[in-house]
Amino acid sequence: MQSSAVLPKSPLRGISSMATRQLLAQLTSDWQRSCGLQAVFESVGGVDAAKRVQAGEAFDIVALASDAIEKLMAAGCLMPGSKVNLVRSGTSVTVREGASLPDIASEAAVKAAVLAARSVSYSTGPSGVALARLFERWGIADRIKDRIVTPAPGTPVASLVARGEVELGFQQLSELLHVPGIAIVGPLPPAIAIDTIFSAAIGRDSARAEDARALLAYMASPEAADAKRRQGMDPA
Repeated sequence: MQSSAVLPKSPLRGISSMATRQLLAQLTSDWQRSCGLQAVFESVGGVDAAKRVQAGEAFDIVALASDAIEKLMAAGCLMPGSKVNLVRSGTSVTVREGASLPDIASEAAVKAAVLAARSVSYSTGPSGVALARLFERWGIADRIKDRIVTPAPGTPVASLVARGEVELGFQQLSELLHVPGIAIVGPLPPAIAIDTIFSAAIGRDSARAEDARALLAYMASPEAADAKRRQGMDPA
């Protein structure tokens, strides 16, 4: 006699950039407690995540910077109309714990801190692209190019700073909050603030589109706002 028991659903499978790793872990845990369904996100470098989705690897949900989601949507890799904006994340400055804190109160002060640093690092994601453009605008890109330390994909800038391999680091605040051995100097001043919108969408070939849509709705709901702020982000 066959059992009529309903087998539990396997977890939704997601991929994200490192910036939202802690947040997504918290939100999926909260969602599971509320509805009993599970979701597991693999967090890697944003560039690598996009490449894997483009190559056809199947995910129920993809969470990346908004412009990366738009490109994947345009390429037919994500389900049309499924994009949801999740958070706005700001870029902050960090140094090794115990080091003197540089002045970053103004654009001129940040430029001076960069020029004074023996080594500088920033992510390969959208905030890093924006920072590289800023250095170009300041006319210092060639002067500091030999001091730029580019982290390996998925390696947090903060870990390089904590190990003393980098003197001055720039990264999303959410990626700095839980790293021992660093001191967070603060956010970039308003004149040169670098904010990134992170979004999520449903994978083109997801067989669990309705469950994925329910999770995205929860992640974008007011219920998730406190968790986002605890991770150094604001609701988008």
